[in-house]
Amino acid sequence: MTTRRYQLAVSLVVVMAVVVVVNGMALWGDTLAQWVDDALQLSTGLSAAVCGWVVARRVTGPQRWWRLLIAVGMFGWSCGQFVWSWHQLVENEGLPSPSLADVGYLSFPVFALPALFVLAKARHRPEDRQRWRPMQWTAHFGVAVVLDGLVVIGSLFILVWTSALAALVQATAPDALAWSVAIAYPLSDLVIVVVAVLMVVFDRVDRPYRANLLLLAAGIVALACSDSIFAYLVSIGAESMKPWSDAGFVIGPLLITYALLVMPREKRREDTRTGGVDWLQLVLPYIPVTAVVLLITGQLLFGDGPDWVEVMLSVLVIFLVLARQLLSLLDNRLLLRRVYEGQQQLAYQAYHDPLTGLANRALFAERLNHAIAEPTRQPMVLIFVDLDDFKEVNDRFGHAGGDVLLHAVGQRLLGCVRSGDMVARLGGDEFAILLEGEEEAPQAIGDRIREALRRPFAVHGTLVTVRASLGLVVPDLTEPLITPDVLLGRADTSMYAGKRLGKDTAVVYRPSHDGPPDFPTALRQAQGGIPVGFSLAYQPIVRLNDEVPVAVEALARWTAPDGTQVSPEAFVGAVEGAGLGAELDMLVLDLACREITKAELGLAVHVNVGASRLGTTALEDSIRLAVQRYRLAPGQLVVEITETVPVLDLNEGAKAIRRLQALGVRVALDDFGAGYSSLTYLHALPVDLIKLDRSLTIGGQPERDAALCRSLVGLCASLGLAVVAEGIETAEQAERIIAAGCALAQGYRFGRPGPLSASRRHVNPLVHPEG
Repeated sequence: MTTRRYQLAVSLVVVMAVVVVVNGMALWGDTLAQWVDDALQLSTGLSAAVCGWVVARRVTGPQRWWRLLIAVGMFGWSCGQFVWSWHQLVENEGLPSPSLADVGYLSFPVFALPALFVLAKARHRPEDRQRWRPMQWTAHFGVAVVLDGLVVIGSLFILVWTSALAALVQATAPDALAWSVAIAYPLSDLVIVVVAVLMVVFDRVDRPYRANLLLLAAGIVALACSDSIFAYLVSIGAESMKPWSDAGFVIGPLLITYALLVMPREKRREDTRTGGVDWLQLVLPYIPVTAVVLLITGQLLFGDGPDWVEVMLSVLVIFLVLARQLLSLLDNRLLLRRVYEGQQQLAYQAYHDPLTGLANRALFAERLNHAIAEPTRQPMVLIFVDLDDFKEVNDRFGHAGGDVLLHAVGQRLLGCVRSGDMVARLGGDEFAILLEGEEEAPQAIGDRIREALRRPFAVHGTLVTVRASLGLVVPDLTEPLITPDVLLGRADTSMYAGKRLGKDTAVVYRPSHDGPPDFPTALRQAQGGIPVGFSLAYQPIVRLNDEVPVAVEALARWTAPDGTQVSPEAFVGAVEGAGLGAELDMLVLDLACREITKAELGLAVHVNVGASRLGTTALEDSIRLAVQRYRLAPGQLVVEITETVPVLDLNEGAKAIRRLQALGVRVALDDFGAGYSSLTYLHALPVDLIKLDRSLTIGGQPERDAALCRSLVGLCASLGLAVVAEGIETAEQAERIIAAGCALAQGYRFGRPGPLSASRRHVNPLVHPEG
């Protein structure tokens, strides 16, 4: 309905209401007022019937049927109104009861009730059936609505019967037929009004036909109101019924007419409201029940008690309430089962590949990690499977054909292993297999799998031959600090080695002494000791005014088993990548403290620690143990924070630094001016020492570098921080940083990294040498 039509409809309702009120005043006599009143009722009733018939011919499905039902009901109601008006106005005599008018009037609820149910089930399109489903829908939602409606109807009928209906029926029902007709009016009104209200309340979502339901319900309520007024007037013995009391008989059909004419909007807004507890739906059925309980209690205490109708209906309502509660318990049980099944489904989807149904990378890594962490490890074989030239299958059959092949390969691999073994799809055309407790030779296992995959696969009616490259790893059960990533990396390396040999191969991983040096493996094999070929070199940190060493920095060095001098950047980066950075930090810390104590030089020793380990319990325990074991003097150990990653939480970092300082350990910020360090660190972290990056001391613009260096040194001096200039290689650079106010320096100008014995000739014991 457009805005203009909406305004016109509202105006018509207002005008009709004004006419009813003015006509009710009977300004031109009661006879004319009665003629006008009956004419308005008959015209609005026939209008609803005609509009329903016309619109029903233009629509299909449920939208046609509910309109036809309402049209037939309003036509019957109009016929009853015609009979009533004829006897009242033409023959000028009272209408006997029962009569043909009763048949017409009572036909409306007979047809309107099914029309409501048809309208409530209507959808804009069949695919919207799920979209417009109520949020509170349960497995027995329809039964629950019916039970709630019956509870409300029974309770309200008891209240109506007690208040007025009993006296009315007894006064106007000389025989059984008359009694049935007399009670049919309030009972039918009660049923249809309750159903309409329940439809509106329980149909909370903004469905496309909600406007039709609201208007139809409003028209039904208006008709029922005038029926109730008429019944009340009869019960008190009124001789006539004023036209204003018939307002519902005029406004009701008019609203029903609008309900028949309104068509849904094609474009609808998505309902974004979140579901929640609808207290109105929960409480509504029990409000009239509570009123009935109070009524009967009052009758028992202060009156003669309820009559047989109240007793029978009360018993019925009690059984309906019990049935509703039983249904709620059943719905709750079903809901809990659905929640459990949903959680199981989500857990399955999180750990399984949706295409093949195999385990995914996460579940495979968890299973592999569990197998490695077992105190008594069983022999195991890890197999990495990569399909050769899989892209050609996608190019030939499309991605759908490729998916069919991947699923078939997964099932074929499952057939090659035992039920307790695991097959996973890691992604793309890569699979992984974990065999636990396998005693067969790995090469034989690989050959068996490759032989199984060589059998053709059917893809879209065509036989396709598949070749695969396999990388196999048999973990050493005694190897410490092994991780799933390391094993997968070895399997991947073996697989690619096979591809380089010509594909369709199975290569077993074997550590090669001829390959690149592998320091992480050497660190694991040391099991907390010193790896073969590992040592520390010490570079002096000198006081610039006399170039006397006041401290040394411990630098890691490693010589591979083949005699190769591996650069620190290479093997330290490999250790960090293997997740062994903390182990290397602890190794360097313990070895440096041991050697500096044994040398008895009285120098402070600097040890590098990754920023990611700052604040960890393992690091702090290692530092505390080293200070106590080697009886280091306060300030003799300096921990340099290296910034391979930024310090994300500065507050926690500051607390960690203070805990180290409480142990008598000083903390330095390494490579300041490079990496992630900034002036924010100076403000947030309570470090004792700043080490200026060499880019600030040997840059290509001496004047600018000197100005920047002088500013930083002055700033640090104001904060009470010592400053060490790194990377000093020439006398000119030394003079430049001295001019900038720097007192400490480190670099080839003062000594290259070497053994501690090289610093013995410069012994100058200091408790706080850099303070």
